[in-house]
Amino acid sequence: MTTLENRPNTALLVIDVQVDVVAEAYERDKAVANIAGLVERAREDGVPVVWVQHSDEELTPGSDGWRIVPELEPREAEPVVGKLYGDAFEDTTLETVLADLGAGQLIVTGAETDACIRSTLHGAFARGYDAQLVSDAHTTNDRTAWGAPSPELVIAHTNLYWTHQSAPGRTAGTATAADVRFRG
Repeated sequence: MTTLENRPNTALLVIDVQVDVVAEAYERDKAVANIAGLVERAREDGVPVVWVQHSDEELTPGSDGWRIVPELEPREAEPVVGKLYGDAFEDTTLETVLADLGAGQLIVTGAETDACIRSTLHGAFARGYDAQLVSDAHTTNDRTAWGAPSPELVIAHTNLYWTHQSAPGRTAGTATAADVRFRG
């Protein structure tokens, strides 16, 4: 259970599912469809959806490539947190947004597995959040040209690694999109 006081709620975190970020991502359509299903279920269950959107020299705010993919559309009342670093907590309003929602448990989805997903999972866990990674609702691009493992191995390793995280007073783990439970 979270080590954050007065944070009994859960939030669905959708990280960097932006047009250019996932344009050539591994099993992009499957990951986006799974995220879309989770967003719909979270909304139905009254669970807040928090969107994270990365910006840098290649992802210019307002550009077509910077926008969240057309299959996913944040609602007007849903927070969208802009970020400049891998960890969505670093120099952003994410902590304030989650505190205002009373959220101490995070369900994490998005892109890119080997960068922003891992950074944000660790950032959340180190800050006292419970953090569950949705094993079939995150993706990454192929970086084998730079010596990285294939995308499917990066995803599999991240799922394996996060399944076995532990720390006092916090929970971690993975679940498939179909197995995520927002309530009891």
